[in-house]
Amino acid sequence: MSTDLFAVIDATWPAAAWHRAGAFVVREGQGGGKRVSAASVEGPWTDADIDAAIATHTRLRQPALFMIRAQDVALDAALAARGFVVIDPVAVLAAPVAALATERPPPITAFCLWPPLAIMRDLWSEGGIGPGRQAVMDRTPPPKCAVLGRMEDRAGGVGFVAVHGGVAMVHAFHVLPALRRKGLARHMLREVAFWAAENGAETLTLVVTRANEGALALYRGCGLAEVAGYHYRIAPGAA
Repeated sequence: MSTDLFAVIDATWPAAAWHRAGAFVVREGQGGGKRVSAASVEGPWTDADIDAAIATHTRLRQPALFMIRAQDVALDAALAARGFVVIDPVAVLAAPVAALATERPPPITAFCLWPPLAIMRDLWSEGGIGPGRQAVMDRTPPPKCAVLGRMEDRAGGVGFVAVHGGVAMVHAFHVLPALRRKGLARHMLREVAFWAAENGAETLTLVVTRANEGALALYRGCGLAEVAGYHYRIAPGAA
């Protein structure tokens, strides 16, 4: 895949602000989670650049956290030598939109809309996706939508999707435990794929922690395949 998926992540789940620290960019998360609170390297770096990134994190009152991609082997080793620990290895999965947008879900099963309904925000909150993460969605530029899933006469699933550079990325995907393994998530992803196609996307992608084996199995079963990965290193004692 030629698209820079990390640029898609930044565009569709944006930090509140970005701060330059030597060779690093430090994201200011304001409670939006690791993806919007990590530093990533953008060129040749020195130990002084690492120190500058750590100092920026401290100034922002957030843990010193670094995103480590496949090309960041030397940085990974340098942070390990400083005692930074690995946290939340992540897989990036993707599939062609056309492969998913083949059949509409059953009526009254999944809807894409913006802004989200109050029940959708309640579902996110129940799933641990609180105000800080919901603020990320609010500041994401369009095209974007929230997807609502319904089953057994109730709202049971919710997600967020935005498009950048022809790629639709799904975030904040949550289905109530009582409605899992019943096909609701698949219906929601299919509806998202139709919305993505209507908004110029050719690829559908998402990120999921490797520890979430159930979600990985679901997404792979829907036809998404792993195309990239990364992990974080966090300051000792901050995990």
